[in-house]
Amino acid sequence: MATTPSRRPPMGWNSWDCYGTTVTEAEVLANAEFMAEHLLPFGWDTVVVDIDWSDPTARSHGYNAGAPLEMDEHGRLLPDPGRFPSAADGAGFGPLAAKVHALGLKFGIHTMRGIPRGAVEQRTPVLGGDGATAADVADATNVCEWNPDMLGLDHTHPAAQAYYDSTLDLYAGWGVDFLKTDDMLWPYQAADIEAYARAIARTGRPIELSLSPGRDLSLARLDHLREHATMWRICDDLWDRWEDVEANFARFARWAPFAGEQGWPDGDMLPLGRVGIRAERGEPRHDLLTPAERVTLLTLWVVARSPLMVGGDLPTSDPATVALLQNADVLAVHAASSGNREVFREDGLVLWTADGPDGVRYVAAFNLHDVPRAVAVDALNVGLPVAAGGGVGGEVVELWSGSPVRTSAVAVQSDDARGVAPGSAALHLDLEPHGAVLLRCTPTA
Repeated sequence: MATTPSRRPPMGWNSWDCYGTTVTEAEVLANAEFMAEHLLPFGWDTVVVDIDWSDPTARSHGYNAGAPLEMDEHGRLLPDPGRFPSAADGAGFGPLAAKVHALGLKFGIHTMRGIPRGAVEQRTPVLGGDGATAADVADATNVCEWNPDMLGLDHTHPAAQAYYDSTLDLYAGWGVDFLKTDDMLWPYQAADIEAYARAIARTGRPIELSLSPGRDLSLARLDHLREHATMWRICDDLWDRWEDVEANFARFARWAPFAGEQGWPDGDMLPLGRVGIRAERGEPRHDLLTPAERVTLLTLWVVARSPLMVGGDLPTSDPATVALLQNADVLAVHAASSGNREVFREDGLVLWTADGPDGVRYVAAFNLHDVPRAVAVDALNVGLPVAAGGGVGGEVVELWSGSPVRTSAVAVQSDDARGVAPGSAALHLDLEPHGAVLLRCTPTA
């Protein structure tokens, strides 16, 4: 089954990190309008309403057991009209999607695997299910461990597919372009993934499918993921803590070589800017990462070509954070590089390389230590050309600052270029604690 192709990793905004289960229509539109004005020219084009949009009792810091979810007569979830006024009278997300589309953006929503408990209790009829009810297709042995709203589906019953088909047909009718579908990967729910992808294909609408939550995801699933999804999480929820960022270095080293138009390994949302406003984790705050850690987070996600979904409230985030999202040279690495991989990791120094167009080479260097360090990197260790007369065979620029990088030809071993072989060239890099640089080497004619 073909997935919706994506020529570059998806980019956008998601409501989870700032608003958790409680986001409102006005807040979604405020972020969409900010994105259209300030970020769309740089490739940010998708707005996603995260979990529990159907719960009129939604609150920060958790879920509500037995929540009175909004549903139609076929057990399909509908937006809570209290938080999404344009959804009244059965309009669903159609009016909000139309407003987002009018801004030149794509519209996405969060969904859960399975069928609502309320639909099962009410024995709502499955649309297209030949008389089957929600109770007939529910599977109480395969239930989400962390969200109380849903039961699993029994995919040996043909009406289970009919339920997904009818639900995805409803979303497609609203104009949904992107689905973040949860409780799919831990444990790995192969039957649900296949049924969900099949239902999307039957709508006839190109909808990108993002699978979550990604905890303990094995690379052995790669072919199945590529066949059925646009992107898939490779970690649990990521928050604004250095330990969360650092843990993804190993995951990206494993997954990034397989990123491409067949599918995108996803390191989760970028917890940048103003987060925690009414969220599941923490109190309202600007993210707790240092400026250097923010650059490291973005550099790693960019050079690994992970999807980029900002989690902070855009209109109230600090301008310095927004400026990081507007660096066209950095985002060019994300949009159009190849061969992206980790090539070195020793004593807290991590090096990545990638190929760009027309012989351009990219290098990312990361300092995982909590003290600054100055390093000399052998150009040949990161695949950069060495000129016949010595030195790097090209112009080297650091993309976050736009500054040229000091390089030197190495004729003999020296303290200034310790570890660089004579006859090669050294890149002299100053790295902040938990900091990073992203280099572009443009070959000389």
